[in-house]
Amino acid sequence: MASKSSTSQNVIRPTAANGLKDVDVSAVGTDLQDTLVELTDLHLRAKQAHWNVVGRHFRQVHLHLDELTEETRNAADLVAERAVSIGYPVDGRPSTVAKSTPLPEFPAGQVIDDEVVSLITEALADVCGTVRKRVEHTEELDPATQDLLINVLQTLEKQHWMFAAQKVES
Repeated sequence: MASKSSTSQNVIRPTAANGLKDVDVSAVGTDLQDTLVELTDLHLRAKQAHWNVVGRHFRQVHLHLDELTEETRNAADLVAERAVSIGYPVDGRPSTVAKSTPLPEFPAGQVIDDEVVSLITEALADVCGTVRKRVEHTEELDPATQDLLINVLQTLEKQHWMFAAQKVES
């Protein structure tokens, strides 16, 4: 019978064979973990907003939030898989996300569509800023992780632009 802590024996370790021998797993893994927390928070807040948005532009915002949810969930999965592939165990538990996210809590209950757009735009701007710093940080540490983070950043910046465009007064 396996012990409860037997999982520590099964962690992938960087080796010359998998090309990860020179990767600073702790530094790169921390960047990936922090990104995972923010992406998880983003997709949870997008879903919360999706369920509770009200107002004249309900349908448009409602559908856009589903798109954001899907894109950030997919990005979170890629980030988590990259961390695990370099030997860094990720933590996407709700309690970890709640205590680790730098984003302010999304309001409970119904939220007017214009406020939802503003709140999501602000959250996306914040995460774009932190991911951009991680892109710079991983440049020398691990180009494969940097490439992944660049792709995540492109997705986030596109979503930021699309939400911010909804705030422009005609």
